[in-house]
Parts: sequence; structure tokens; C-alpha cells
Amino acid sequence: MAAKKEIEKRTASSTNTILVGALVGAGAGVIASMLLHRRAKKQERETFITASEAIQLGLLVFGLFRAISSLGDDDK
Repeated sequence: MAAKKEIEKRTASSTNTILVGALVGAGAGVIASMLLHRRAKKQERETFITASEAIQLGLLVFGLFRAISSLGDDDK
């Protein structure tokens, strides 16, 4: 009986982790878009981001995902 409760607890924990991650990601996306909009308005440009900036940003995001996925992988 105790094993079933442990499985249920882990499921609830992973659901909470995914929900919190989604909310944090959405919040970060809104803040990033506001900053890009402000910069484009300040520089009087129509586009928020150039193609080269988009590529750089994409590479940075993939690097961030890689760093997050390696958290806790301390093989010493």
C-alpha cells in the first residue's frame, strides 16, 4: 500500500514541476517580448529582432536548455 502512495506523490510532484516551469517560461517570454518591443520603439525600427539576432537568441536558448537538463548530473 505504501508503494502506491509513493507513486502518486511523485506524479503530483512532476505535475507541479511542469506547471511551475510553464508559468515561469510564459512569464519570461512576456518580459522578453516587452523588452524587444521597447528596444524597437526606441530605435524607431519596424522589426523587433533581426535574423542574426534570432539565430543568436535561439542558440542561447538551446544552451540554457542543455544547462538545465544537466542540473544534478554530478558524476564525480
